[in-house]
Amino acid sequence: MSNLTSPSEFLLLGFSEIRQLQILFFFVFLAVYLTIVTGNLLIVIVVALDHHLHTPMYFFLMNLALMDLGIVSISVPKAMANSLLNSRSISFPACVAQVFFLVLLEGSDVAILTIMAHDRHVAICKPLQYETIMHSGACIQMAASAWIAGILDGILHTGGTFAITFCSNMINQFFCEAPQIIKLSCSDMYLVEVGFIMFTYFLAFGCFIFIIVSYMQIFKAVLKIPSVHGQKKSLSTCLPHLTVVFLLIFCGLFAYLRPQRHSSNDQNLLFATIYSILPPLLNPIIYGMRNKEIKAALLKLRDLGHFPKLIARKPLVQKWS
Repeated sequence: MSNLTSPSEFLLLGFSEIRQLQILFFFVFLAVYLTIVTGNLLIVIVVALDHHLHTPMYFFLMNLALMDLGIVSISVPKAMANSLLNSRSISFPACVAQVFFLVLLEGSDVAILTIMAHDRHVAICKPLQYETIMHSGACIQMAASAWIAGILDGILHTGGTFAITFCSNMINQFFCEAPQIIKLSCSDMYLVEVGFIMFTYFLAFGCFIFIIVSYMQIFKAVLKIPSVHGQKKSLSTCLPHLTVVFLLIFCGLFAYLRPQRHSSNDQNLLFATIYSILPPLLNPIIYGMRNKEIKAALLKLRDLGHFPKLIARKPLVQKWS
């Protein structure tokens, strides 16, 4: 095959060649996308406006919602547009941007979930030191470090992915994904990006080990609480986060540890849809359904008369300075 050092465009995997099904997929993805955007935006809005939610836990939750909103907004709209326009193409710069921002947000997502585990660990295992450790400055620094780590990870993988020489421009995925793009390589340069990917997986594994160890210590501390009510109250603040972590792990294992050699295009589309859409879709539901404070804040949004009162409150980080 001829070398394509810098192809002008890539061809993505389409959901169907049948025009009627393409239109159907467009409307299905539109409904799912609007649901995800609405859910995550509601989380951001209620945390930003309701002074009762101006705490470290909800500050990190707001960052998680912004990351989930970004992840789905990078991949889904382009897939929707291609289905509507009966197209499979994506320009080279747009593909580069997709890889960069997806890696940035996914890396930041794992980092913020790790920080949230640390927050719950301090709140339950060291309650008397909580305000000292998790003050506003420390929380802002932690969130900023998660975003910066994602940016550096995005630069690393984008550079490693698009420095190779391509033998083809047909990506076996409905969005630009680094592991799929390096399969198009004509040279051994792709091994550099493989090394970057393995390094990132190693860091992500370290984050999940940190989360597991943190929750082991949390459960030990909860068992020492004398009252059953106190135990349930402590665990209720942890279960949504733990559920989100296990959902992310499940989707990641489901997508990347399955046999790749005999996977069909339909299977690739199904698995990619699950791990790219399911977490952003379910995260607001998990936090909204199990959290009384989020429910109460959402009920306030039903009464537009509350907005001036909420906006007049102090800024988000001043509550826990």
